[in-house]
Amino acid sequence: MKQVEELPMANTKLRSPALDPRTIEMHVGTTYPSPHDGICKNRKKARLGDALGLNNFGVNYVCLPSGTASSQRHWHTKQDEFIYIIEGELVLVTDIGEQVLGAGMVAGFPAGQPDGHHLINRTDCDAIYLEVGDRTAGDGGEYSDIDMRAVRHNDGINFVHKDGTPYDTKDEK
Repeated sequence: MKQVEELPMANTKLRSPALDPRTIEMHVGTTYPSPHDGICKNRKKARLGDALGLNNFGVNYVCLPSGTASSQRHWHTKQDEFIYIIEGELVLVTDIGEQVLGAGMVAGFPAGQPDGHHLINRTDCDAIYLEVGDRTAGDGGEYSDIDMRAVRHNDGINFVHKDGTPYDTKDEK
């Protein structure tokens, strides 16, 4: 199986405002509460927008190993979202069904449209894509297939049940 580490040597000689995405720390996993974190536990994400000091939108360099999903199927209340497949093949799952996306293909998800989406890697190779979203204040997320909502606050994101009660990680495991 091809791993991200086998990519050509990262270019560490670039100077700001340029950078090589492979030089940014990859965060592995998700902040979803259990049991909803399972499909994303192996997801790797480098926060390029943060590394470049961007404030109005975020850009993530994401690696999905075989058998991993980008997220639970979700949609945003106020944030537009855009993805660009760099390498590999991913299955885009939305309300209309599934479609395969390969390198060079894109998809966009307008804010406020209740069409849950996520990407799944069903191949034997890693897939890499860029994920771009704005940082609209008051954004939230709705999860189409599970009892969860995301509520954004100044200090981050809280996950709650659809009735608004918070997840108690002690009870959920």
